[in-house]
Amino acid sequence: MRLPRLRTVLLTPVVLFAIFYIGIAILVALDDREVAVLEAVPAEYGTIAIFGASGTAGDGILKAALADPDIDRIHVITRRATPRIEEGIAAGKVLMTLHTDYQDYTANHEQIANVDAVFWAIGLSSLGVDEETYTLIHVDFPMAFVREWLDVRVKPGISFHYISSSDISEDSSAMWAREKYRAEQELFGLAAGTPLRVIAYRPDYIGPTEEEAHLGQDMLYWFFSPVRAAVRAEQIGQAMIEVTARGDQFDNGAKLTTSRIIRHAESYTKRLSASQP
Repeated sequence: MRLPRLRTVLLTPVVLFAIFYIGIAILVALDDREVAVLEAVPAEYGTIAIFGASGTAGDGILKAALADPDIDRIHVITRRATPRIEEGIAAGKVLMTLHTDYQDYTANHEQIANVDAVFWAIGLSSLGVDEETYTLIHVDFPMAFVREWLDVRVKPGISFHYISSSDISEDSSAMWAREKYRAEQELFGLAAGTPLRVIAYRPDYIGPTEEEAHLGQDMLYWFFSPVRAAVRAEQIGQAMIEVTARGDQFDNGAKLTTSRIIRHAESYTKRLSASQP
């Protein structure tokens, strides 16, 4: 094969991808849909609980919660402390409970009975993990918690916010996609007919907070964000707070894609800025 022809063969898919990427980025930039900023917050969310605050997503969620003036108390249930958790403890906003058995919450009744919302960020990559372990962490752990919470809760209008994933389905060839879908469906079903609303968040790439991200993670975020296929972990926290504040605007079983997560995070930051003196 002559060199010019080889060059054409190699460059054609690159050029086609670049055209596709730029086209999607332009469409995203032209999409001016926004979530209206709340003038009054219809739902209370002064006390929340965060599970998984020592991980990438949970750290960003905790950062957002610490910055929110309407959140008075954050119960962090975790295996270990982190600098962010210790910062919250020092500020008097975080109550940390070290926890190891995520199928038994009998020792946590006092904390979970009084929370308005739970932000669930426990999870791990499926790489090198067998299906039984993956199911235990992503399906069995949250299901066990929600059952216990419904038994001891004292507040009406509570919500459970679960980090799922994009591109999931019951028939997927990927184990992790089937199990994440299963987790959503079982959680939605458990909440049906109760005062609990389960909201699923389906992000694509989750980038760490800016101060925690290394160059490789930042490069992935910068590559995917123009086509709204990436979100910062802190934005997930902001969206969770905003969805909680909107109360019954979100029914049990609601699902937020990356675009919706970003739009609600943006609405939240505008509302927060408007409330500042």
